[in-house]
Amino acid sequence: MGAANLSAKLLFIVNPGSGNQEVNYSEAIALHFKEQPQEIQIFELPKNCSLEKIKQTIDQSKANRVIAVGGDGTLKLVAECLQGTNTPIGIIPAGSANGMAKELGIPLDLEAALQVAANGQPKKIHAIKVNGELCIHLADIGFNAYIIKRFDSLPSRGMIGYAKAAWQALWNHHKMEIEIEIKGKQINTQAAMVVIANATSYGTGVKINPEGNLSDDFFEVILVKKYTVLEILKVRFTELPFNPEKIELFHTKDLCIKTKHKVHFQVDGEYLGKVNRVEATILPAAITIISP
Repeated sequence: MGAANLSAKLLFIVNPGSGNQEVNYSEAIALHFKEQPQEIQIFELPKNCSLEKIKQTIDQSKANRVIAVGGDGTLKLVAECLQGTNTPIGIIPAGSANGMAKELGIPLDLEAALQVAANGQPKKIHAIKVNGELCIHLADIGFNAYIIKRFDSLPSRGMIGYAKAAWQALWNHHKMEIEIEIKGKQINTQAAMVVIANATSYGTGVKINPEGNLSDDFFEVILVKKYTVLEILKVRFTELPFNPEKIELFHTKDLCIKTKHKVHFQVDGEYLGKVNRVEATILPAAITIISP
């Protein structure tokens, strides 16, 4: 679809609230395509924009490709509108954590990312339905969801804010008592967090799911039994396998988790409050993503 895509129409869904506000993405995109053959349309997301409004914009645009300009949250919005269709979704990473862009090898450089969005190859990937929410990256309960809750309430974003939130979470978060039903088996255990993983890594670069593959028939469940910062660093910086006493990994198509007390819950970087039940199921070939 590379060269044949020259007459394509590209619709850019821009989240003006993304990133560090230093770049005017709408202007930069318009400038980039000034001399290009593709027709473009730019839609800046208003505050609290409904899915219906985004769907309507996509339908009316008759675009061949729809490109999400923002972080994982913006991508999730676009994916929810295009789930089950063949319209390819491009990504211009402009958020504070661009987990899915990193996962797919999309350049963080704006010009290079625009080239990929216009000329890259579309491929089908699976997603996960988690408590009725579309998850294209990672969802979890416990420690990390609590970090996201703390991080969202801090004035300083970026790595310092993240470290602060993690430090607060480490002192305030309690172990969860959980029951997991997976592949007909029931596991009762204590855990610091449980990750429902479509992708392999968090936006911060921590590789939590070394066995992840966006094109296979499964998603992964990572059961982190202890607060093992070393375990996670080990996975990030070396090829050593997990210590099964501390972290267990399962492949599955569906799953049910029940917790004794309500626990913190997040999907694709968005904190969604406290739950005591999580149901997840695979959505095969759910969306079409443009990658390099």
